This record gives sequence, structure tokens and C-alpha cells, in this order.
Amino acid sequence: MTEPKSPLTQRYGAAALPSDVEFNDVLELLLSHKSVRAYLPQPVPDVVLETIIAAAQSASSSSNLQVWSLVAVQDVERKARLAALAGNQKHIAQAPLFLVWLADLARLDQQAANRGLKAEGLDFLESLLLGVIDCALAAQNAVLALESMGLASVYIGGIRNQTEGVAAELGLPPKVFPVFGMCVGYPDPARPAAVKPRLPQSAVLHREQYALAGQDASVQQYDRVMADFYASQGMPQAEWSQHSVKRVLTPGSLHGREDLVSALKRLGFDLR
Repeated sequence: MTEPKSPLTQRYGAAALPSDVEFNDVLELLLSHKSVRAYLPQPVPDVVLETIIAAAQSASSSSNLQVWSLVAVQDVERKARLAALAGNQKHIAQAPLFLVWLADLARLDQQAANRGLKAEGLDFLESLLLGVIDCALAAQNAVLALESMGLASVYIGGIRNQTEGVAAELGLPPKVFPVFGMCVGYPDPARPAAVKPRLPQSAVLHREQYALAGQDASVQQYDRVMADFYASQGMPQAEWSQHSVKRVLTPGSLHGREDLVSALKRLGFDLR
């Protein structure tokens, strides 16, 4: 019988770090994270949704401004329209629950207006960044919570392909930006996902000062790890570095997101 791989080996491939760390349930859960795109038709109960939102709201928030919100979508037709807007990703329509995470400056804008004031600080890039960062921190807390309850998810960056279309579909007011989507559901055991290896720590961990020199060797090592991973999944083999460069080579490779600054301005963000 083949001995199961350690969480570190799954995450880093053959170049795993020494696994002499004492693992606990939280570390096991974090290191075993998978992007899941196939779900059972079983609906996500409201109590589960409310629990993962409580976990999300327990994440850190800059100055406790809490400049994020989300829209939970379960309507079949709305999910289908959002799937089309996000590049025709079928798992959006198939997942029983789809969450759209929002950088939300409208709430503070409204509170200032209620006091007869204009919140000029919301017009600066820093405020939008606060919303995006808060959103990401909250969402990752939600992912950890839902995985601890036996559910799974996948982030959907394609929600930014047609930002204004998504905003219209969800009825977003000015100064609210859909940062990403998230499919949520109970994973289909007939279509299991795998833990995808990540870059070696030698590429991402810098001590004292950043060092770009020498990263090529780490990337080449990772290309080999990913080639083995793709082969194990029956997928076409390609170098991670080549694949990733293609994703940023031209404005068109951003799939509509190259117009994001203009779209944000039309959505009420001045971005000074």
C-alpha cells in the first residue's frame, strides 16, 4: 500500500521541506486546500452561510472600517447570467451557492451623507485598496471555515471580466466593486480535486531584503514539479513559467480586465 503524502509534500511536490513540524488540525486544513469545481446538488443551509460570514467578519479589518460586503446568489437563472459574465465558467451555475465579494465604500459614503458631510477620502486609491484587502482577508477566513465543515470552494477572478455587467446584475450602488466570486458547495466525490503544488519557498521567502537574482533556479525547479503534477492529472504538460507569462503578455490576455480603471471610474471611484 502506498503511504499517503504529507501535507508539505502535496503542497511542494518532491521538493518538500523537512516535515518535522508538529502538525495540528488547522495546519492540516490549510495545507490541504484545493480549488473544487464540481459539487453535489445538495443546497448550502442558511446556518452554514451565516456561520462562514461570522468567520469572515472575524478577520482583521483596517481601522475597523469594514469596507466589504458580499452578495449570496442561489437563484439558478442569476447564477447562469453571472457564469456568462465571468467567461462561461460552468461551475458557477452548477454550484448551489455563489458568493460575490465586494469592496464596499458606499456604506461609509452614506454615513457621511447622513451627517451632511462629503467623505472625500473615499475618492483616493488607498480607500479602494482597503476594501480589496479587507475583502480578501474576510474571504480566506470564510474558506477555512467552510472547509472545516466539509464544504469546498473555488475563487472566481473572472467576475472582473465584465465588472459593470456584474454590478448591474447585482444592483450595486456607486462605490461598490465586485472583487471576486466564490463557488461554494459540498464537493462531488466522483470528481475529486487535487492539491496543487506551489512555488518553492526559495522563490517567495526573502530575509531582510528582497532578492530577485537567483529566482530563475527556483522557477525552473517549480516548472518540473508542475510538469509532474499535470501528468498525474492527465492534463497537457506545460511549463508554469511559460503559461503564466502568456497570461500577462498582452492587454487582451486580461480578458476584459484591461479596462478595469475606466470601469471603476464609471462605478463611482475617482481613484485619485
